[in-house]
Amino acid sequence: MAHTKQLGSSKNLRDSESKRLGIKRQQGQKVNAGEILIRQRGTKYIAGLNVRRGGDDSLYAARAGVVSFTKKKKKKFDGNFRYATMISIVTA
Repeated sequence: MAHTKQLGSSKNLRDSESKRLGIKRQQGQKVNAGEILIRQRGTKYIAGLNVRRGGDDSLYAARAGVVSFTKKKKKKFDGNFRYATMISIVTA
């Protein structure tokens, strides 16, 4: 028999750092040009008027104004439809 108990080693104590995805500015909020509106993977939200899409699919304001969200019907490649939220900046 062993004189000491066996010491266990756990292999699942690591986790990746969160990417802080999601909506950063809400409907009706005033924003300046260049502010990040949404951080996303893929195109769950699509860019509307005065909004541009970055290389990592994040959406940012191209002009200063007020944030506006609307729904838009988009046709997929197979002919089916999906509803996507479109984000626009309304300038004064």
